Amino acid sequence: MRAPWLLAGLLLLSVASLIFALAAGSVTIAWSELWAFMSGGEESLGSSLVLELRLPRALAAFATGGMLALAGALMQVLLRNPLADPYILGISGGAAVGALLTMLLGAGGIWLTGSAFGGALLSMLLVFALAHGRGSWTATRLLLTGVVVAAGWGALISLILSLSPDAQLRGMLFWLMGDLSHADDPWPGLLVLVLGLALSLPLARNLNVLARGELQAGALGVAVAPLRVGVYLIASLLTAVAVTTAGSVGFVGLVVPHLLRLVIGNDQRLLLPASALLGGSLLTLADTLARTVAAPQQLPVGVVTALLGVPVFLYLLSRSHR
Repeated sequence: MRAPWLLAGLLLLSVASLIFALAAGSVTIAWSELWAFMSGGEESLGSSLVLELRLPRALAAFATGGMLALAGALMQVLLRNPLADPYILGISGGAAVGALLTMLLGAGGIWLTGSAFGGALLSMLLVFALAHGRGSWTATRLLLTGVVVAAGWGALISLILSLSPDAQLRGMLFWLMGDLSHADDPWPGLLVLVLGLALSLPLARNLNVLARGELQAGALGVAVAPLRVGVYLIASLLTAVAVTTAGSVGFVGLVVPHLLRLVIGNDQRLLLPASALLGGSLLTLADTLARTVAAPQQLPVGVVTALLGVPVFLYLLSRSHR
């Protein structure tokens, strides 16, 4: 009985976070003006600010947060590890190497996006191939392989930064810490978020069984191997698009599923859509804070999510321990 009310509340929170992102900033927009701009009023500098700058960025932040939270929930079920997050398998490292190499060569725009997405896909295929080997892979083997590959990408990132000229270091560091200032096309992220939900929700019942163990899931008739591959591919695609859109934004995919489990339990039929809505809302609010706290300067949104996520996660751990 609580599920419809919870989802309705999270939907209202999502709408409120988007409205707040449109109104807040270095130039504050009144609610009456905001309604006039959104309803197609006369064009002005304020309408251009809202419709051309803030709206695409807010939608991109919502899509990125939703994808990270959904991927985190899937990864934690796949690996049966509550500390798993979307970046644990090295996908963000591959995307970062591709993006930094493009920046080092002086390219940007579509080349930066394509290189980051290509690096993420390369890392996904590399982890899967190494973890699979000549036989089937287990959750532990996949996790260890991802950690080692992520460490390798981290070494390459350090090498690239050490060889980069000073003029390009600021942009590289902002991308590594998470930056939505160049996210001017939110529609690919929104489409992938909807696609990820559409593909993962039919698997929710089987994921509930898989969370109790592979042997029990197999005994109850669940095709464990295809389910694991499907979940891995969905989570990897969500993470790759999220990293391509905003760089490395931490703690959203780790904290949001934990927070929701304390409220609604571990039923994936409710946890997956709730994670997408809450993750999108939290990152939208965090990005709004990132561009308003020190306005006109903008902070990397990854810094804000880390500052908010660390105490929240420590509180959740202490409550779980009690």
